[in-house]
Amino acid sequence: MSPDSPSTAAGGTDAPTDDPSDPIPFRLLPQTSEVSEEGRLRVGGCDLVDLAAQFGTPLFVYDEAHLRARCREAVSAFDGGAAYAAKAFLCAAMARLAISEGMDIDVSSGGELATVLRAFDGDTAESLAQRIVLHGNNKSVAELGMARAAGVGRIVVDSADELDRLDELHRADGMVQRVLLRVTPGVRAETHEYISTGQADSKFGFGIGQGIAAAAVERAAAMSSIELTGIHCHIGSQVFRVESLAKALDVVAEFAAPLFGSSGPAAGRLDELSMGGGLGVAYVESERAPTITEWGAALSSRWAALSQRHGLDARLVAEPGRAIAAAAAVTLYTVGALKEVPGVRTYAAVDGGYGDNPRPMLYGSDYTAFMPARAAEHRPDRVRLVGKHCESGDVIVRSAPMPAGLVAGDLVATPVTGAYGYSMGAPYNRIGRPAVVFVADGDARLVVRRETIDDMVALDIH
Repeated sequence: MSPDSPSTAAGGTDAPTDDPSDPIPFRLLPQTSEVSEEGRLRVGGCDLVDLAAQFGTPLFVYDEAHLRARCREAVSAFDGGAAYAAKAFLCAAMARLAISEGMDIDVSSGGELATVLRAFDGDTAESLAQRIVLHGNNKSVAELGMARAAGVGRIVVDSADELDRLDELHRADGMVQRVLLRVTPGVRAETHEYISTGQADSKFGFGIGQGIAAAAVERAAAMSSIELTGIHCHIGSQVFRVESLAKALDVVAEFAAPLFGSSGPAAGRLDELSMGGGLGVAYVESERAPTITEWGAALSSRWAALSQRHGLDARLVAEPGRAIAAAAAVTLYTVGALKEVPGVRTYAAVDGGYGDNPRPMLYGSDYTAFMPARAAEHRPDRVRLVGKHCESGDVIVRSAPMPAGLVAGDLVATPVTGAYGYSMGAPYNRIGRPAVVFVADGDARLVVRRETIDDMVALDIH
């Protein structure tokens, strides 16, 4: 089949379908995906079967053009006020890509901060530090000190204890750090409990409903050791209803008006209002998700009205991570064993699993699957795609659609695995994490090498 056929080329006319027995829909694949005349899937001009042979499996394959397009879309949708949420997927190459496309970067630990800084040479890293935002509900003194020494642009403060730590650090060196205060608006996102963060009962931020957030603003505004420059809010991840994100904006604006208005204790201090990230993505055939552009349009128009009504003049900021990285990647696996349980199901065991994608085990998240060598074929069969880790819960796809005739040795793939797969993976059973490649214009470059047994035993003390 010709890669230029409108039904198979990237950006083609495949209609959304709820039927997983159809060929894998292109809307779940990276942007440059196309099917060759031999029926094999190419991404970034690279044949996935060839990549598996070259780099081994499991393997994360990222479409660089897709990543760049989503970064540009976010920068445009939020008028430059977009920071990439590094926790979704981070390595040196990803940090350089996001920065080069005009995004800031938000990090959630000293390790993530160091990764971003080390992705650039010394002088460049120092100048780019202003584009880094540090998050975290329990930042250590060491992490705060590291961020301040690097000159990060903003620290998002989560607690009164953190204000104390910043005060202590200021007494030692006199440095005044720009900060945002994270508030919880009491808006519950329609998502899994473990990734819902906007409700009052949350480990994150200062609660608006209990008066804690207002007290934190008053205290921060009076402190000489920090410069209060705005508010941060995040209600959760994998949110499909833009209305939920807009509702949180309503609550935060109502909260901010008397505090940051002309007669408030923090008058003139609201330079930045960050609504975090959380936009959902479609993982399976039946799901639909808003685009970054739709999200940006909804929040920007709402903020324009709210800021005028309340007399607030602040830059609206968003922090997409999943929406940037998720659909940019597929994970390649090799089937090692098939087990048929008559009258029940067929298990297909692959060479990865929980260690490279813990989301199904943690959240019950669902994925779909396909065979890269037979990408244009219908998928009438069903298998339970499982990993090789020693857990019954190590299930990658509970009911994976497959072309007929799957056998041991076949290459299978799960799409939409670019976010929270590599970053949340772990060497459980001392099975190393996969390699990561970026593909573009027919070239594949290794950006993260495969974790080896030597890597895993290096920390052991004999």
